Amino acid sequence: MPLLLLAGLFLLVAAAYSSVGFGGGSTYNALLILSGTDFRLVPSIALTCNILVVSGGVYHYSRAGVLSAGKLLPFIALSIPMAWLGGRLQVSEQAFIGLLGFSLLVAAAQMLIKPDALAASKKFTTTGYWLVAAPIGGLIGLLAGITGIGGGIFLAPIIYLFHLAPARTVAGITSSFILVNSVAGLAGQLMKAGDYSPMQGWVQAWPLFIAVVIGGQIGSHLGAYHLPENWIKRLTAVLMLYVAVRLIWRWVGMTFG
Repeated sequence: MPLLLLAGLFLLVAAAYSSVGFGGGSTYNALLILSGTDFRLVPSIALTCNILVVSGGVYHYSRAGVLSAGKLLPFIALSIPMAWLGGRLQVSEQAFIGLLGFSLLVAAAQMLIKPDALAASKKFTTTGYWLVAAPIGGLIGLLAGITGIGGGIFLAPIIYLFHLAPARTVAGITSSFILVNSVAGLAGQLMKAGDYSPMQGWVQAWPLFIAVVIGGQIGSHLGAYHLPENWIKRLTAVLMLYVAVRLIWRWVGMTFG
């Protein structure tokens, strides 16, 4: 796939995801794999794109006063070191494609089935909140570091499921969670030892980075004016579902072929 076409797709993905508070890392991953990019380089590019997209979102949520540090900290306490560890792990192409494909499948299903956004959070003690949030954040952080996603697309439905925060606070927590995990995961990816270093091709992806900055700004602006989320989520989920099926099919061929 030509780099210019790939950059255009990245711009569209960034605009769609940022309008609903996500970074788009899962779909960047899939597009890179399907375009023939070396799988060892994919996570570092996707994580960089995540950072560029969600940084603006974190700024806006902070200004709006809906980013709760008390609700965010338990999720990132374990996710940051686990994302770094995941980024450091060496995985085979077969394992990477399989993990990414099935992760996308789950994420697409979660986006198609929209959880109810409750008006108020469930009352948890501080200890109870930490006991629920910390292990969830750690597990998602590990997956984020390995695959090059921020993890927010998995976190948001879980927060809704446990009634941990009201809807607007969820968006702020999710954006911040994606940002810190992406930074930690990228650090781990760029520190990998061995014959191949992601730094060798990471800089060459600069057109993709410019594309997501533009797309992220467009999406954040649209989201600020209350653009309806349902159709964006469903269209994005359909794309993710299509790509997930292709990746899983490739994984099946590698595993059983």
